[in-house]
Amino acid sequence: MFCIVLRSHKKADTYLYIAKDASFEELPETLQQLFTPHTHVMTLLLQGERKIARLSASKLKQHIEAEGFYLQLPATTEDWLKEHTAQNPVD
Repeated sequence: MFCIVLRSHKKADTYLYIAKDASFEELPETLQQLFTPHTHVMTLLLQGERKIARLSASKLKQHIEAEGFYLQLPATTEDWLKEHTAQNPVD
């Protein structure tokens, strides 16, 4: 299966994976809004266990086939200072 990768201009580090033959207009309205405008980043062949978007190509393919898309959000970062302050309040 070939898929295309779109990058959102509205939300940093946010990517949408859809089947190459899928129509952007068939996506849920909220995704269309988030990805308008967007940049076509690349076209990928999904096969094997190669890691793509933090999961294997086969898992990504399964997700696209089941949902019609895969949404990759930015990786979460831990706020250690906030966690430390919460655990050690200053009087």
